[in-house]
Amino acid sequence: MKKRILAVDDNKNITDLLTEYFESSKEIEVVDTAADGEEAWDKIRKNSNNYDVVLLDLIMPKKDGMYVLEKIKEEKMNIRVIVVTSYNEEETIRNISEYGVKYFVLKPFDLKQLEKKIIEITSKKRDNTIIDLQEGKEIVEITNMLHKLGIPSHIKGYQYVRDAINLVYTNPALIGGITKELYPEIGKIYNTSTTRVERAIRHAIEVCWNRGDLDYMTEIFGSSVDIDRAKPTNSEFIVTVADRLKLDRLRVR
Repeated sequence: MKKRILAVDDNKNITDLLTEYFESSKEIEVVDTAADGEEAWDKIRKNSNNYDVVLLDLIMPKKDGMYVLEKIKEEKMNIRVIVVTSYNEEETIRNISEYGVKYFVLKPFDLKQLEKKIIEITSKKRDNTIIDLQEGKEIVEITNMLHKLGIPSHIKGYQYVRDAINLVYTNPALIGGITKELYPEIGKIYNTSTTRVERAIRHAIEVCWNRGDLDYMTEIFGSSVDIDRAKPTNSEFIVTVADRLKLDRLRVR
């Protein structure tokens, strides 16, 4: 039996994209949509048993996503929720963790990765355990760093380099296998070749080097590359940003 999804987003292009993508899925289908928190809560209140997962945006007209989470908590409903949003403040992630949210996904997101997470959380017992929310915090921090470095989110290499940094951060053993292990892993996620992954990441770094904040780049890369002469290699860029993330998190502690 397919997993039934309620997709909540005021952007119709996104709900249409999700509906169309999962039409061909053997495991997941979007059975309903809502354009704001008020409509979403009305559907959840009346038909909660019809949904295995709610994909919930946070920023919407009328009532927002936090309103939906608050109502679910008030009514003590045990519903799996994945927050899908472009609002990436770390404080927000901490707040939603109190509502039993299963996963936090930043826009723009990869549909195959989202599909994997839906399957993962629906294969587990229906409880209030938060799955991979810490990973969500790391993605937020990496995203903020890439934005400061001047890499625009609309280019393909942006998502590749963001995932590459996250993978190296969570699994340092990949540092010795950037070409043979890391690129193929990202290629599997996005259904593309290792060569295209490498080229797209290289292009993203070139864009960064041409338009990024010079002071911030010097702060990040000054000790590992000569910012006045040449841009870092893909490996240098990925590893240096991952190391900086570790350092920043240690300082916070």
